[in-house]
Amino acid sequence: MRISVVADVHGNVEALARVAETSEKLIILGDLLDYVDYHDPHRGILAEMFGADNVRHFTVLRSHGAFAELRRFNAKLWGSLADPVGVLSAMVQERYRKVVDVIGDDTVVTLGNVDVADEWRRVAGDRIPYRDGEIVVIDGVRFAFVAGGVHRAGFTPPRDVVAGTRPWHPMMRSHDDYRRLVEALGPADVLCSHIPPDLPVLRYDVVPGRVEMAGPGLTEYLAAGRPRLSLFGHVHQPLAARRRYLMTECVNVGHFQRTGRAYVVDTDHVRTESPA
Repeated sequence: MRISVVADVHGNVEALARVAETSEKLIILGDLLDYVDYHDPHRGILAEMFGADNVRHFTVLRSHGAFAELRRFNAKLWGSLADPVGVLSAMVQERYRKVVDVIGDDTVVTLGNVDVADEWRRVAGDRIPYRDGEIVVIDGVRFAFVAGGVHRAGFTPPRDVVAGTRPWHPMMRSHDDYRRLVEALGPADVLCSHIPPDLPVLRYDVVPGRVEMAGPGLTEYLAAGRPRLSLFGHVHQPLAARRRYLMTECVNVGHFQRTGRAYVVDTDHVRTESPA
């Protein structure tokens, strides 16, 4: 079986529909939502809610690493709405419905750091559950899934996050929670995560010029279990799209929003090459 794997869809539902229609099997590695479109300030959830000028200011703050100011700016935007939670929930659900409408029920989905797990469950339910901390067997090949992103070690969540009053609830775990989830995984032939393992050449994004987040425990999982492949996304313009780590080929499957192309995994090849 030839499996098409995509990540970082970020609202490109048209291309996703084409891949879903022609694929034997489809795996999505998260970031379905287009919260902010860094290429086009007129697109994305933030632009639809607050306009392109505010998106431009958002991207400037983020590119300069002014995260404290960015949080204040975000709070000001959300505070300008009478019902930010309701408006955002409706907008996210609408986008998820478009995704569900074009992918098959047999599509295997995990979520990324931009995604909102509760809203995906409300839309997709048991029909297409997102996979997280589990093994899915496809054509005799074991695929391990780890969803979401991770906060840096020692991160203390802001008060509005702790209180549950922040409108936007992206799928971010604590450093320790992410590591525990990975450690509990069983053996697999292919590791599927949204964020990469902690290899600097795979984490570095050449456009913003920074090292992106990596999954705690992923490299240890690769060393211990020796899966054939590690597949991920998140880093949109990586310094290197692939690198071998011990027995595992680590592959960034690509920024699907921009390329519209899937990475293809041949299960016959995985079975042949996987260690006994």
